[in-house]
Amino acid sequence: MKKIRVQDAVGMTLCHDITKMVDGFKGAAFKRGHVITEEDVPALLDIGKQNVFVWEENAGELHEEDCALRMAAMAPVPGAEYTPPSEGKVLLIARERGMFRVDTELLRELNAIGDITISTLPDHYPVEPGARLASMRIVPLVTQESQILEAERLCQGRRLLDLRPYRPRKIGVVITGSEVYNGRIQDKFEPVVRRKMERYPAQIVGVTICDDDLDMIVGAARAHLEQGADFLIFTGGMSVDPDDLTPTAIRRLGAQVVTHGVPSQPGNMTLVAYLGDIPILGVPGAAISLPTTIFDVLLPQIFAGDRLTRRDLINLGDGGLCQMCKACHYPNCTFGRY
Repeated sequence: MKKIRVQDAVGMTLCHDITKMVDGFKGAAFKRGHVITEEDVPALLDIGKQNVFVWEENAGELHEEDCALRMAAMAPVPGAEYTPPSEGKVLLIARERGMFRVDTELLRELNAIGDITISTLPDHYPVEPGARLASMRIVPLVTQESQILEAERLCQGRRLLDLRPYRPRKIGVVITGSEVYNGRIQDKFEPVVRRKMERYPAQIVGVTICDDDLDMIVGAARAHLEQGADFLIFTGGMSVDPDDLTPTAIRRLGAQVVTHGVPSQPGNMTLVAYLGDIPILGVPGAAISLPTTIFDVLLPQIFAGDRLTRRDLINLGDGGLCQMCKACHYPNCTFGRY
């Protein structure tokens, strides 16, 4: 584009909207793409425009709205939609609940190109319909098309953004502890699990309270699997005391333990395992007394179908410390970001 005196711009094409503000009105007096006429010159001068920006032929430039549209096209997201360009940017809006994922390395590469700016929610973020997921625009009014071509090249065969909807799961719950089994204290974990599962497409196929008996715990888990459970949740006996049997029972079940213990508080002693494709969580007692623990961070990943790795769980350390706010704002906080 080039800057030119209004009087010399007759017959040329505007490359930006020109806003008019008068008597409480604010709007576009002249739209991008308008070809300036002799009659437009006084009107432009009346709103203080002595110069305008017009397109230069063969300059290889793209307008900000065209750039925004092409950036949106290079990063399609099922389950979400982009708004039309406004003020040079497009917004990505969630249409359904799920786990928002970002290829953070690709995002860094795109934002390093030059004029391109793409901002997103953090990777591994649970979202509701209507949530703003990402914004895309260029900084100047126009940029060289070569920058957009480079961005499109980087996105080929790679998914910058993803919204993974929650999948239905059948839950088997095993609660251990002689004090609960023998009725000395009332179980408080089942109500917590049921309340948390209300947020997901979950069906609890069974809840079993077990004595501190290895065979009983393993048998209860197998019974839930026979009922069709594809997600097992254990609680009780999750510390490292010699008589805490739950981790041993999970291993005897045949599960592969990814980790027993995560760099996150509350929920330090959480166990993550898999029996084939069936996820298993061993949940420490903090989940009963606190509104948010690492249990809440892992549930969206599991319902979205992400298989948790040891690296994922190690990465919980950065953002793994809950601030214990008087009013819990999770997930709109630092806890559980990785």
